[in-house]
Amino acid sequence: MVILGVVLMAFSAATLLSGRYLLIRYAKSLHLENLLGDARARGSSIDGPVNVLLVGLDERPGENADGVRADSVVIVHLPAGHQQAYLVPVPRDTLATIPAFPKSGYPGGRDKVNAAFEYGSQGGGGRAGGFALLAMTVRQLTGVSFNGAAIVNFGGFQSLVTALGGVDLCVDETVVSIHVGTDASGRFHPPYQMTDDGPVPIPGTTPQVYRPGCQHMRAWQALDYVRQRELLPDGDYGRQRHQLQFLRAVLTQASRSRVLSDPVRLDAVLRAAGPALTFDGGGAPIGSWLFTFRNIRADRSVLLKTNGGAFNTAELDGQQVELLTDLSLTLFQQLRRDALDEFVAAHRDWVVSPFS
Repeated sequence: MVILGVVLMAFSAATLLSGRYLLIRYAKSLHLENLLGDARARGSSIDGPVNVLLVGLDERPGENADGVRADSVVIVHLPAGHQQAYLVPVPRDTLATIPAFPKSGYPGGRDKVNAAFEYGSQGGGGRAGGFALLAMTVRQLTGVSFNGAAIVNFGGFQSLVTALGGVDLCVDETVVSIHVGTDASGRFHPPYQMTDDGPVPIPGTTPQVYRPGCQHMRAWQALDYVRQRELLPDGDYGRQRHQLQFLRAVLTQASRSRVLSDPVRLDAVLRAAGPALTFDGGGAPIGSWLFTFRNIRADRSVLLKTNGGAFNTAELDGQQVELLTDLSLTLFQQLRRDALDEFVAAHRDWVVSPFS
């Protein structure tokens, strides 16, 4: 779902600049909020290198943000020329030092990075408090400060793909859903029960299975597919890979379906997707952000694997956590230097291809 944030900004920028009316209409549909807090980069200019922190939440309508952990965390980096985008996921199980956050009463400590959102949202902190503490934690972990931020939710993911008429996605491995299945009568029924030891099959149910190969997915299928991690051999890393591949697929689908040249359909897509994004522009106008993202397309997005897409696991207080490798720390150092092109040239195996 965090990938939807990239899609919304890149897709919107590429299309809305041609029409002032649509720009104003889209800007009004966005929910704007101060999210970054102390993790904000100095100044409001986005003329040079730009870093955006995107957080995906698996929210449902009417749910309270208290107790919710971040589902996905991605740093989007645009080099100074704004001609391409680098997407660097922060694995949600990464061990991090979470700063004290007096607004929610959190005293500080060590935990998985995605727990920062939960701790910041407590005590009335809400989504803004959760995001602020998460952003502070990611900045402390990676050294990266942010020009902008966004929260993407469940409903926006499904609305966008529905408005596009589905998406063509290339499945790179057999993926078994733990969320979607049918019973003996063909009625929907969850195929697995979650336990402390992991998912356990429910007798009499058949799970949805996604087979390798390129195929057209409806919105609910695409959503289910990119949520899966528990039964993947590489867990969260596999899910990150599938989410990043989904970004390419949606951007490609938008151009193939001629949404860009169909004002009526474009308006429908933007009206469906706009409310899904809570955005913090860091003081820069929405128009400036859309202009900044205007050149980002599927073939100009470089998707990277943190830790090279391999587990680097340790144990903390009886739970498994991920540690950033020295090379991942170098990756973030090169991001801060606006030199990710050098890192990519030296580590091509860290780049996600459509089938890797």
